[in-house]
Amino acid sequence: MTLTTRVLIALVAGFAGGLALRPVAGAAGVAQGIATLEVIGTLWVNAIRMTVVPLVVSLLVTGVSSSADARMVRSVGGRAFASFIGLLGLAAVVGLVVVPLLFTGLTIDPATSASLRATAVSGATEVVTATKAVPTFSQFLTNLIPINPVKAAADGAMLPLVIFSVLFGFALLRLSAEQRSPVLGFFKALGDAILVLVRWIISLSPIGVFCLMLPMVSRTGLDTASALTYYVVAMAAANVILIALLYPTVWIVARVSIARFARAALPAQAVAVSTRSSLASLPALIEGAEQRLQLPESVTRVALPLAVSTFKIGSPLVWTVASIFLARLYGVDLTITDRLTIAATAALSSFSVPGVPHGWLLLLSPLIASLGIPVESIALLFAVDVIPDTFATTLNVTADMASVAIVAEGPGARPRAPT
Repeated sequence: MTLTTRVLIALVAGFAGGLALRPVAGAAGVAQGIATLEVIGTLWVNAIRMTVVPLVVSLLVTGVSSSADARMVRSVGGRAFASFIGLLGLAAVVGLVVVPLLFTGLTIDPATSASLRATAVSGATEVVTATKAVPTFSQFLTNLIPINPVKAAADGAMLPLVIFSVLFGFALLRLSAEQRSPVLGFFKALGDAILVLVRWIISLSPIGVFCLMLPMVSRTGLDTASALTYYVVAMAAANVILIALLYPTVWIVARVSIARFARAALPAQAVAVSTRSSLASLPALIEGAEQRLQLPESVTRVALPLAVSTFKIGSPLVWTVASIFLARLYGVDLTITDRLTIAATAALSSFSVPGVPHGWLLLLSPLIASLGIPVESIALLFAVDVIPDTFATTLNVTADMASVAIVAEGPGARPRAPT
């Protein structure tokens, strides 16, 4: 039985158990049992949180140093990186402008939000109930550079920590290979070890989901189920909107007709839907780019492997959808500064999303805690991530094809066949 199947079974069991216990949730013995399950679920969430900071730092440092040194300096790699940044910007704009509109129809009963906040047992509870001070834009810019990176890590301030890690990775490039090698070796080993630990924790996700879902449903009933359904639909819609925008973007920037690009991307999209893996779509991407778009191998054999392994255009979009949904569910108001922080952190972190199931949720957890949302809420997204992940993978694969078409417009690319 796959992990996805076990998580879905745990989700259904948690909902059913919560609904069954709802009429007697206040009884002494039942209440104690529910509280025990919450403690177990919180331990699982805390285990996820403890891996995030070392994982992000190690992946960013090694990724920036090795990529910039070995590939990014090259002409095709540099153009590929530039296309990634541009497309991430498009995703961030969609997340900031379109995603809030998708949630105008979501209505959460204030009593449900109050119940969820009252029973949150993580350290984020105090943040939720406190009045958040809204920083000015100048304060937001000032806080991007951490005075103390260690304190930023301890506080879960992800955006300053990401910026420090990226700058540190570039600084390593200025050292000699002899000086750089032991530092990169340390961060590479650290990242590999943390990924092993992450896989252990993820394997326990059915237990964690059940232990957090049952108590939540026992107090909120079907309100949680309907809210999660809305989230899944909103996430799918956001991904479809961004996919649709990629076609005219390629037509405008890369001068490839929409119909031709659609034919080239379709086989890779079919693989993405069936496997939920960008890497598995690589052969179909290469074939579509070379055979249908007539792009040179000198471009496709560099840009496409780089794209499928490092480029996740959906990060700013899915982080924004998830954060707005959880904020609405828990009755937390997100300011425009909060949303800018989400988009910027997601864009910078997109190059270091770990290659494990639900990897983006690992990076999201400290960010939502800093926004005043209880981290236990991540379990809700874990439980229903199968459908959103299918759409997100299809989006990433489409963006991979779009990026290589844009790269091929740069110097040194041979002319294409007529469009």
